[in-house]
Amino acid sequence: MPKKIPMRQCTGCREMKPKRELIRVVRSPENEISLDFKGKAQGRGAYVCQSQECLKKAIKSKALEKSLEVSIPDEIYLQLKEQMEAPDA
Repeated sequence: MPKKIPMRQCTGCREMKPKRELIRVVRSPENEISLDFKGKAQGRGAYVCQSQECLKKAIKSKALEKSLEVSIPDEIYLQLKEQMEAPDA
């Protein structure tokens, strides 16, 4: 029997995709916002595709802020953009 692949919804395009293809933004129990590349950090998570278009949609609709129930600092959006522009992304 094939192993089940965990699926998550992108906050930008609203499509269900395999968890490994998405970038997780996490709000820790101390209300700190960070990027979680291993997918194991404690706290509430929201996911976004590794595409600039999805990130733009998520920023415009404030989808990440709504999912995490907290305002997101500009540094996190900059980190996301840098991660998407990285050649290994």
